[in-house]
Amino acid sequence: MTTPEIIAELAPGGELRAGINLSNFLLVSSRGPAGEPQGVSPDMARAVADRLGVPLRLVPFPNPGAVADAAGTGAWDIALIGAEPQRAEKIAFTAAYAEIEANYLVPAGSPITSMAQVDQPGVRIAVSARAAYDLWLDRNIHAATLVRAEGLDAAFKLFVDEGLDVLAGLRPKLLTDGATLPGSRILPGQFMSVQQAIGTRRGNTAAEAFLRDFVEEAKATGLVARLIAQHGVQGLSVAPAA
Repeated sequence: MTTPEIIAELAPGGELRAGINLSNFLLVSSRGPAGEPQGVSPDMARAVADRLGVPLRLVPFPNPGAVADAAGTGAWDIALIGAEPQRAEKIAFTAAYAEIEANYLVPAGSPITSMAQVDQPGVRIAVSARAAYDLWLDRNIHAATLVRAEGLDAAFKLFVDEGLDVLAGLRPKLLTDGATLPGSRILPGQFMSVQQAIGTRRGNTAAEAFLRDFVEEAKATGLVARLIAQHGVQGLSVAPAA
């Protein structure tokens, strides 16, 4: 149920402005005739706007860090990015609506055979700067060295060109990248799961409750699953109920 208070917090200008991360190919999987982002993330934003009864305006950003940086600037009303503690200092997130496995890829001949062997002195890990899993690694990697690049493809290039020991990334992308590197392996398991959520400005109390309920309903009714199937996304799964 929407109320004037919810509308005032989420669409103060009469439209819902949704911050969209263009770098996640699982959530923005294609472009429309005018180059507009298409995929699960834009469609989730559209469903929120429809529920509010207001027009939707997508506000694209090159990466999730840029979306998070814009929190509190008035650039967006909701943001669809991975929920991480560092980002949650300024953004009130729902529970996840979808999640993505994050894994490690090692090159042919690597002596590293398990997750437990990654965080060791001398191990260099290539990672896309300020991705949700980079923020997790920054908090949890203590002995190995994180070597950052701007974007998923740049991280892969850095991994190959510099002969780094490990590439951290989303499992679907690692599968694609690994297919071009004979003998490379994805280590068993996952080091974390990126929790894709919807966020709004902290202090938007009514909006927070509305979005939280919306996401739980979207999972329970099968909306998220339908969007994933509709866009043919592999590697994105519906998050469990909160």
